[in-house]
Amino acid sequence: MVKKKTAFVCSDCGAEFARWQGQCSECRAWNTVTEFRVPSVKAPPRSAAMAGYAGMVEAKVQTLDEVNLESLPRFSTGFKEFDRVLGGGVVPGSAILIGGSPGAGKSTVLLQTMCLLAQNMNTLYVTGEESLQQVAMRAHRLGLPTDKLRTLAETNVETICQLALQEKPSIMVIDSIQVMHMSDVQSAPGSVSQVRESAAYLTRFAKQNQVAIFMVGHVTKDGSLAGPKVLEHCIDCSILLEGSSDSRFRTLRGNKNRFGAVNELGVFAMTGQGLKEVSNPSAIFLNRGEEQTPGSLVMVIWEGTRPLLVEVQALVDYSQLANPRRVTVGLEQNRLAMLLAVLHRHGGLQVADQDVFVNVVGGVKVSETSADLALIVALVSSFKNYALERQLVVFGEVGLGGEIRPVPSGQERLKEAAKHGFKRAIVPNANKPKEPIEGMEVIGVNSLSEALEALF
Repeated sequence: MVKKKTAFVCSDCGAEFARWQGQCSECRAWNTVTEFRVPSVKAPPRSAAMAGYAGMVEAKVQTLDEVNLESLPRFSTGFKEFDRVLGGGVVPGSAILIGGSPGAGKSTVLLQTMCLLAQNMNTLYVTGEESLQQVAMRAHRLGLPTDKLRTLAETNVETICQLALQEKPSIMVIDSIQVMHMSDVQSAPGSVSQVRESAAYLTRFAKQNQVAIFMVGHVTKDGSLAGPKVLEHCIDCSILLEGSSDSRFRTLRGNKNRFGAVNELGVFAMTGQGLKEVSNPSAIFLNRGEEQTPGSLVMVIWEGTRPLLVEVQALVDYSQLANPRRVTVGLEQNRLAMLLAVLHRHGGLQVADQDVFVNVVGGVKVSETSADLALIVALVSSFKNYALERQLVVFGEVGLGGEIRPVPSGQERLKEAAKHGFKRAIVPNANKPKEPIEGMEVIGVNSLSEALEALF
């Protein structure tokens, strides 16, 4: 009788060890190393056509000019915003992981997509968290066509792939990867080993049979995808559906994409009929009040392959505390502390005894440096209680020496602002267009002092 092999794996980081130990030497966590049986090497089932083809192909070394550069065939999901995040559509044989917090709308947007695609191609929706009755009730509530969508309630990965060979779908949804399990892995569903082996098995099945697979993933309390990090490495595309409970808008952001640009952003609105795409997201983020208030300003950020106009608000108020508060929503807090030091050193404004609150309207998270100048201008506007003009837009990176550095795609940002009716712009001098933009006055600045002088 063959002795079954065992391994010891950390449930937090997925590191493997030859024997049990109390503390993981990789992540330094205690009592996380558990024993599980190493699964037998088993390849996912493949169709007869793909099996015959795989047997004929032999591995060989090639030069790059011998590689076939035919464009990858794609098919649309039915949502232009979804296609944008995916890089132009779904690539056959790709493995796509979509994550998000509970209630964000992961299952809803995938159910909408699958019901639309089922009208023209073979599809399979696999649910492991809900019953088929629950899925059907949601589809009827959203008013979706349900006559052609094939569904399956199963959590065993081997069974799912065997049934998928019979159904021959072009696209398949696994909801969710955290509840899937393999028979050979001796651990509970959702553990590091189960998630890793299940995702690897499904990814191989997708490549061998040219089936596009969407996997739904859970997130932890800090917003990162649950499970081992290898989960994000083995899939082709990782996207995150974000949205707060008090807002009806959802943003779909690409964190990894082997077939397109990363950090692409798609905007949806949650309605009674499911998620509806927002074709002009700048318009919803610019829903400003009739009266202009101090500390409010519009900036142009770059998301993926397009500009986006968002409003930033700042409130500077005298603090009663020994250590004044620095609170940011949608921006990096360390970045704010650095800009306040630059404002003191090169702008002559001291806010050491002031509470500073900063918010990006609409729940957008801004990570690029083009928001530096707009943030400083909003802070000065609030501190001086001076309302800026409504038709002003500002962007630019601020260096530690007080210089204003250029940002990428400056022309496209200005054209987007002009399209929404903005008449005046404060930008880095290097981003000032050579040809004037009709209806817009563009002021180029080289330093922070020049920018504040132009405004105040």
